[in-house]
Amino acid sequence: MRPAIFFDRDGTLNEEVGYAGTPEQFHIFPHAAAAVRSANQAGWAAVLVTNQAGVARGLYSENEVADLHRILSQHLAHANARLDGIYFCPHHPQGTVVGYAGECECRKPRAGMLHQAARELNLDLRASWVIGDRALDVELARGVGAGSVLVRTGYGATELASADPGADHIADDALEAVRWILEPRT
Repeated sequence: MRPAIFFDRDGTLNEEVGYAGTPEQFHIFPHAAAAVRSANQAGWAAVLVTNQAGVARGLYSENEVADLHRILSQHLAHANARLDGIYFCPHHPQGTVVGYAGECECRKPRAGMLHQAARELNLDLRASWVIGDRALDVELARGVGAGSVLVRTGYGATELASADPGADHIADDALEAVRWILEPRT
């Protein structure tokens, strides 16, 4: 088993625009590839875990989410970086699309996506970290015994202004977060 760095998507690897469903709305942060590549080079699994409630709300389809993930993967590949797994939750309790509306075990802060990734990729969740821009990412990490880093990008600055989410570390962006995770500690 190996450790993983679980990356949130919107607000962490790409700009938060509220329900990005098209390539025109999907703007990858300049530091995203370096963050993922750093995890790759350190031998850690790099895994994307993202809530995509726009599917349940009828704003875009699972195929459109997959298209954005292909764009992200191609962007990373051009920079010699790769995600070992991509997991997304298309559900939402207030969704309007049949089959996607309702409670589920994969919607963050529930840990369904992390447990699935751990099974499929042979990951040690307790040795892993979650990087995200929301308190729910911190709660997700706490729920599986992983470490958490809240980034100031996306909703991160707003989350920090309203309350202390209890993250293990606060970083300006995902690259700074990965560097902090990987630095040796005594």
